[in-house]
Amino acid sequence: MTTGTGKTVTRVDLCEAVYQKVGLSRTESSAFVELVLKEITDCLEKGETVKLSSFGSFMVRKKGQRIGRNPKTGTEVPISPRRVMVFKPSAILKQRINGHVAANGDGSKAE
Repeated sequence: MTTGTGKTVTRVDLCEAVYQKVGLSRTESSAFVELVLKEITDCLEKGETVKLSSFGSFMVRKKGQRIGRNPKTGTEVPISPRRVMVFKPSAILKQRINGHVAANGDGSKAE
């Protein structure tokens, strides 16, 4: 799915792509996308890392309490500890984003 316009890809767009490319019905495509997203979300809620080959990894990190500063007033404010989700793209995804030809899993160049 290439947008090239800076457009935001939505769940509806993902469901339509599955419908067009996989051949499932629209209802099945929607259910499939929702199932995949729910599985990723459930794993992240449990603190597990989700690795998608040739795409990247989603991880949950713990941030400790720290002192922040209100930029307008300069007043120090405590920021409570929390968990944050981070995404680390794979080397293959980075290459594709930068327009380089990515290598296939067997070491040969993709065309």
